[in-house]
Amino acid sequence: MVGAGSVGTSLAYAALIRRSASEVILYDIDAAKTEAEVLDLAHGTQFTGTSRVSGGGDISCVAGASVVVITAGAKQKPGQTRLELAGTNVAILETLMPRLLEQAPNAVYLLVSNPVDVLTVAAAQISGLPDGHLFGSGCVLDSARLRWLIAERSGVSQQSVHAMMLGEHGDTEFPLWSQAKIGTVPLREWRDDGGSRLFSGDVRATIHDEVVHSAYKIIAGKGATNYAIGLSGARIVEAVLRDEKAVLPVSTVLHGYRGIDGVALSVPAIVGARGIERVLDTPMDEQETRWLDRSASTLHASLTSLGLE
Repeated sequence: MVGAGSVGTSLAYAALIRRSASEVILYDIDAAKTEAEVLDLAHGTQFTGTSRVSGGGDISCVAGASVVVITAGAKQKPGQTRLELAGTNVAILETLMPRLLEQAPNAVYLLVSNPVDVLTVAAAQISGLPDGHLFGSGCVLDSARLRWLIAERSGVSQQSVHAMMLGEHGDTEFPLWSQAKIGTVPLREWRDDGGSRLFSGDVRATIHDEVVHSAYKIIAGKGATNYAIGLSGARIVEAVLRDEKAVLPVSTVLHGYRGIDGVALSVPAIVGARGIERVLDTPMDEQETRWLDRSASTLHASLTSLGLE
């Protein structure tokens, strides 16, 4: 984990609790804070199984890592969009990525820092890593938020909800309603006990809005989102280390995907030991295709303003 802020430490904690990896290493330029975080985590490893934790302020501690998760960067402030963070965090990556590659040249790299889609493109350009070996956490957390809202409204378990958020991890992200299901029932056809459809167009629009703005609400209340992104990041790490071939809506630089080139967006992809092993051409209806194009246009504009195209 690169970055010992609230997200990096939450991800390290989640990885230990979930036994995501045999060894968790935390690195940050703030050596004193990082060493304190490592010690605090290490004191609890009696209760987490066989995983061990180490780290500090010397970048050599990440040498030979199988997966490098980058959470370092300026954090999002109340009222600030993810894209407004871009310039500062791209500059951080320009310094950080070459040093990480010296230590862990064969690792799979996972970007979590925001704006994750822009930073995924920047990191890919800086690193020159093969396609799939570097990708962003994308809409994995947003999809969990979507499923939670659907599960709460329908009264079923989240595990029985099959739905994804796609596109930008930000204001233009969108639900793939046409493929969403509860169990085997299409979400649009789900009915309550009285036979009424529970997810009308208005209800779906409200849920969509809640997912998009949920991070802003959390940031306004406590200053940062950390627990859920920590858990979702650990879940992605597990898919790589266990070679799960899991289908996840992660952010990857797209090449000729529905006419989209050179931007990183979240679309369903198979994640395994080599990182992203295949990007899936997912069926979308006309509205969803328009939403995907809007996300791509938004990120093209951001990349152009940063000189990354």
